[in-house]
Amino acid sequence: MKVLVANRGEIAIRIMRACREMGFASVAVYSECDRGAPHVIYADEAYAVGASEPQESYLCADKMLEVAERADVWAVHPGYGFLSENGEFAASVRAAGRVFVGPSADAIALMGGKVAARETAVAAGVSVVPGTGAPVDPAISHDAMIALASTIGYPLLVKAVAGGGGKGMRLVSEPSAIATAITAARSEARSAFGDDAVYLERQLQSPRHIEIQILADEYGTVVPFVERECSIQRRYQKLVEESPAFGMSLQRRTAMADAAVSIAKAVGYTNAGTVEFLVDESDAFYFLEMNTRLQVEHGVTEAVTGIDLVRWQLRIAQGEKLDISPELTLTPAGHAIECRIYAEDPDASFLPSPGRIRGLQVPSGPGIREDSCAVVGGEVPVFYDPLISKVVAWGADRTHAIARMRRAMDEFRVQGIKTTVPFFQWLIRSGAFATGTVDTTFVDTTLVERDGQPFAEPSSEAEEVAVIGVAVHAFLESAWRERTENQETSSPWRQAARAAALRI
Repeated sequence: MKVLVANRGEIAIRIMRACREMGFASVAVYSECDRGAPHVIYADEAYAVGASEPQESYLCADKMLEVAERADVWAVHPGYGFLSENGEFAASVRAAGRVFVGPSADAIALMGGKVAARETAVAAGVSVVPGTGAPVDPAISHDAMIALASTIGYPLLVKAVAGGGGKGMRLVSEPSAIATAITAARSEARSAFGDDAVYLERQLQSPRHIEIQILADEYGTVVPFVERECSIQRRYQKLVEESPAFGMSLQRRTAMADAAVSIAKAVGYTNAGTVEFLVDESDAFYFLEMNTRLQVEHGVTEAVTGIDLVRWQLRIAQGEKLDISPELTLTPAGHAIECRIYAEDPDASFLPSPGRIRGLQVPSGPGIREDSCAVVGGEVPVFYDPLISKVVAWGADRTHAIARMRRAMDEFRVQGIKTTVPFFQWLIRSGAFATGTVDTTFVDTTLVERDGQPFAEPSSEAEEVAVIGVAVHAFLESAWRERTENQETSSPWRQAARAAALRI
């Protein structure tokens, strides 16, 4: 059987790995600029789907359905982002007689629309942050807009109804900024999700961001997992995730898990999903949203539970029953931390840093997992999210995990583009992070306090190690080419060379 992975980058490779382990052939899609991308090389089959712009390729549902038919796939896995939370796409896949690896179209539509999701949470007995009960009318007058915002109070957030990942969000501190914020949020949401609807929600002061992973089968079983702490963010985009959350009591964990299960059951949810909460200074928690897909940070949960979430996604899609004990999933084994490595320059206000990767040394060793789409000679395009790698460090406890992440960030070297590695080198060593006293304002507040101070540069010794690593990789890559250039495309040597070149 074949599985179409309707995505790109590191998540596409992650899904393809699970497919290979389970005996499924993987089918990749690629845009013009991704023609030679690692996920294309890794797949068993690959098909072009259009121009580099997402709207012409990865966001084009019709082209994905065409590939599914051409390749005669059993199932379509959307990954995260792009079409992963598009209910119409899920419905179209199933209408074509194929399996969509995810929840029902109705569940996606209900929980993907954040206003409807809030109403669902309230009906399930879960508290929500105060906000509008419906999307903001595009034709609303300026005076009516001001009046609506005043009923919620400042500061408030303008939030896209569709999608996630911090896109289509704007913070508003005063009435004079509301119109501009709504316009900007609509524009970003339209570009990212094809839907410009927005709503308003009160901004809690210094909250923590905690989420509960769930798996649900087709027989009504919903299994919650130990929470993930996602409070370290910038521009509403998560940067660091860890599990378990610092200082989380068993009572609070159980209450949040029960709330997540209640919401999932209220919509008849199946497959993998995540229920997100905000926790205020009084330790009260509020439903934020539900992501009806696999999360970027799923590896953190896998590290502390030993459960392969992607593998279970495919098993549930095959009609299998969940046989995982909640006692296991809610009892973490050790501690895990994930850092998202972006092609951004932290010393230039985190501006994107697209370009060609000239050298690469990724971390490894005990307790380190690196999920990546970065390769030497690979191009980081301007068209997509600049995430190039996710590094997960596992330890027996939080202190141990921090020590391993410090080592991992010191080992990580990229030449040719700027990355957020120096930022993480600093962050992981900060006193506030060590004590766990962080909230969603931590990064922005700390950056103000740094007042433009550059982040730590690698030592000369580390640079020497990086140069040696790059040279060794170049030598091995050249040796592979020499040994395979006269081989047939289908030869085992060429297949091995293609796999080795991924550096993942």
